[in-house]
Amino acid sequence: MARAADARKRSTHVTATTAASAPTGGADPYAKPGALTPAGAAPVIRLIGLEKYYGDNHVLKGCNLEVYPAETICIIGRSGSGKSTLLRCANFLEEPTVGTVEIDGIQVRADPLRARSKEHREQIREIRTRAGMVFQQFNLFPHLRVIDNLTLAPVQVKGVPREQAIRTAEHYLAQVGLSHKRDEFPARLSGGEQQRVAIARALAMEPKVLMFDEPTSALDPTLIGEVLRVMEDLAHGGATMIVVTHEMHFAREAADRVYFIEDGEFVEAGPPDDLLSAPQDPRTRRFLERISREERLARAGRVRGVRRRGGRSSVSGGEGSDGATDAVEGDADDGEG
Repeated sequence: MARAADARKRSTHVTATTAASAPTGGADPYAKPGALTPAGAAPVIRLIGLEKYYGDNHVLKGCNLEVYPAETICIIGRSGSGKSTLLRCANFLEEPTVGTVEIDGIQVRADPLRARSKEHREQIREIRTRAGMVFQQFNLFPHLRVIDNLTLAPVQVKGVPREQAIRTAEHYLAQVGLSHKRDEFPARLSGGEQQRVAIARALAMEPKVLMFDEPTSALDPTLIGEVLRVMEDLAHGGATMIVVTHEMHFAREAADRVYFIEDGEFVEAGPPDDLLSAPQDPRTRRFLERISREERLARAGRVRGVRRRGGRSSVSGGEGSDGATDAVEGDADDGEG
């Protein structure tokens, strides 16, 4: 589905320079309701002044993010820039060092040096039930059938009656095109199918926002499309989503806004057509040029083979046909995603 089909109106392109003159106090200077956002709706998620240290490593440096209902936000940046840490702090898989997380009216302040009270632990649990997470790895329980992977959390965490949880799970399996895999075990599914099951599992909790941490990075290139189509359908159907991704085509087609993060700070953000086609900051330009170069290498490798590191060559479709991957990895980033 083309992005224009959902009549989304994109907000103004903002760089770090223009953002510096925007109101302070924790507001996201890039935020603006999307065309699918109900009139008068408040942001469903607010990340206010998030900072994160790992020892002396300052990973997040005062990030502010506001997401309105029915928006899709894409976050791009090199590995190690803080993208995944931002998502993990948003649902307290990682404890922020400083800042506040608010999801659907539940607000929790970072306080890593103090033991959590029962009330604070309950607030974190509420935040996690409102923010569904889809990881790079599928993290399905291998000993459970697909349907049981989807019903476990609703029954155990939310107290949903099992029959109701099964009906909900079957609905979302149909939505991702996997009703026929209901009773299979994960080992019998392809990587793309497992990731679609992981998306359905997150949807089965009926969260207010879905968070995707590079959901296609562990997939064979031939399987990426089926996962991205499900995500595009969710975006155009009005789901609220934050997506950390290197898939620029998805960002262009599905996002309301794209944020570029570098060294733990948002550098610039704006509508995908603006930011991805005409970035204002040189750091963003360098990153996008590199992604474009890697995509060309990958396409070339799939079509005719490429020379691998160490002087060996490979032919697409034959033994060792991952030469494109090797060539790209030779220029790959290290560190956190």
